[in-house]
Amino acid sequence: MDLKNRLTELKVKALGEINTVDDLKKINEIRVNLLGKKGPITEVLRGMKDLSKEERPVVGSFANKVRDELTEAIAQRREKLEIIKTARKLEKEKIDVTLPGVPVKAGQPHIIMQVIDQLEKLFLGMGYQVVDGPEIEEDHYNFEMMNLPKDHPARDMQDTFYINEQILMRTQTSPVQARTMEKHDFSKGPLKMISPGKVYRRDTDDATHSHQFHQVEGLVIDKHITMADLKGTLQSIARTLFGDEREIRLRPSYFPFTEPSVEVDVSCFKCEGKGCAVCKQTGWIEVLGAGMVHPNVLTMAGVDSEIYGGFAFGLGPDRFAMLKYGVDDIREFYLNDVRFLSQFAQKGQR
Repeated sequence: MDLKNRLTELKVKALGEINTVDDLKKINEIRVNLLGKKGPITEVLRGMKDLSKEERPVVGSFANKVRDELTEAIAQRREKLEIIKTARKLEKEKIDVTLPGVPVKAGQPHIIMQVIDQLEKLFLGMGYQVVDGPEIEEDHYNFEMMNLPKDHPARDMQDTFYINEQILMRTQTSPVQARTMEKHDFSKGPLKMISPGKVYRRDTDDATHSHQFHQVEGLVIDKHITMADLKGTLQSIARTLFGDEREIRLRPSYFPFTEPSVEVDVSCFKCEGKGCAVCKQTGWIEVLGAGMVHPNVLTMAGVDSEIYGGFAFGLGPDRFAMLKYGVDDIREFYLNDVRFLSQFAQKGQR
């Protein structure tokens, strides 16, 4: 039984090393050296060839027990060392949550989107719906449904980018109105909507023109709608965007899709109507076009023009932003210069 004594001594010595080691790399080395094919346990067991048949199973069983105990001790020590390592790492890398955080500068809506948001808020409060539509549009909806047949001279004023003979980049958001009129069930109530979005026209980019810009067009269809309803709506727009003291005036004009049609001027917010460079000494600034919906537009959309009528208006948020904030070049809105855009912080933001 000398082998059992040697195994017992080996176990005691190995357990001492295992329980005192303080490094994961070293505990792995101990496992390889102690339990490997060239380890001391294997070396001791080579002496079993000299034992009797009765002693061999006893010593073999004892050797397996020693191996299992050492394997378990090594596993427990490794787990403890990993916990210690993790705790040290957490202690080293911990964050003091009581310290003030690093401020992150928040962005803000683009100035044109701020103008559109103001208008949407105004009209939603008046019971309108905001309707989107495709920017790639059919000629049928973009022109013909707006009382602009193929040979109409007013088409030259809205020359745009054609994809083919029937598909184009929309020149206005009016097609959204035509599509909505076709679907609206007037037996359930009037149609009150605005349609904001990007529009495209073949134009030379300069300080006041762009081949891509924004429009917000409005439409109301119901029984007994008059010019008085239109004027009150336009007054609300002017005062929301340019201040409560603003007045408007209507001048006769022409648009194929409205009859009668008007150009809308707002009293100058720079000189209060006295005359200055902004209003060209007139005291008034032209801001948008409007009118009563042409009966042909209603009929083409399947609306009975003998029963229903309405008004429509269209404005450019880009132009409104230029007038409101004194911007003299429309291209500034699209250059993504943060120094320029950050001047127009929304209320409540810095």
